[in-house]
Amino acid sequence: ALVICPFCDMRGLVTGERGVRRYQLAHRTDMKTAGGKLKEFLSKDMAIAFNARSQAQVSELFLAYVPFWTLWARVLGWVFGQEKVGSGKNERWEPRERKIAEDMVWTGAACDVSEFGVSYVPLKLQPHELQAFDGEALHANGLVFEPVTSQSEAQQAADKNFSNRVHRQGNLDRVAQTFVREVQQRFGLVYYPLWVLRYLYRGRAYQMVVDGYSGEVLYGRAPGNTWYRAFILLAGMAVGAFLAVNGPLLLLYFASFADEDGEGLLVGALVALVIGVAMMFGGYTGFRYGEVYEFQKYGDGPKDKLEDALEQVKRW
Repeated sequence: ALVICPFCDMRGLVTGERGVRRYQLAHRTDMKTAGGKLKEFLSKDMAIAFNARSQAQVSELFLAYVPFWTLWARVLGWVFGQEKVGSGKNERWEPRERKIAEDMVWTGAACDVSEFGVSYVPLKLQPHELQAFDGEALHANGLVFEPVTSQSEAQQAADKNFSNRVHRQGNLDRVAQTFVREVQQRFGLVYYPLWVLRYLYRGRAYQMVVDGYSGEVLYGRAPGNTWYRAFILLAGMAVGAFLAVNGPLLLLYFASFADEDGEGLLVGALVALVIGVAMMFGGYTGFRYGEVYEFQKYGDGPKDKLEDALEQVKRW
């Protein structure tokens, strides 16, 4: 906000509490539309109980505004390293330089959102497309949460996310150095609308969360399908046992007559054994934990830890 001193007529810019710009996003999905998403969600997957759509009873439906730290920036990156070219005797490593210039947006939850199962929203809007924060209006529309995490922690998480994205876009087999610079930074706190719907099925409570802006289902829990769980268990055990037992025996039988390819058949027998055991374990896991079906559209957002691990394996 622009303020004017009544004594010296000097103008100054006030950026709000603790220097953080606050925004809000208007909800474009009304209560009726959000409630109608329940039947659509309960009929989307065979792993959900068949009669859940007809027997589910909505017990609570309310609008919540959850704060998300958001950083908009123009990211400039330089990645120096080597790329493997050629194959066989002609294989060699050649130096490479990659330049990245891209507008990036990072978003992270500013409070504990484990209750809702939504820790990330794809907030691609620019600050000028958002509304100025109006606390009274938000409290009049729904439940408003306040941030509990620090701005410095959010800034560090955003910087790490941008650096990882630049590193991945460099797409080099060997990375020697990476330089990242952020310009035109704009840091803010965005209050995002979420419809929280709670329903009962045979006396047990479940929950679904709908994006108040796009109308998409972001998170949901539902009763599992007993027949589906039984089929997964039987199919996994039957097919897995066949591969784990008969597959290696058959390959070992042929390996005993092979002269040159015997080693390859032994490796194939080991692979068949591993796949069979994995299928049996997968069938058991699907039966054991299939009592409750859980859907999460975005998970935790950009999977930095997983992607970092994949990059490390690639370098090895």
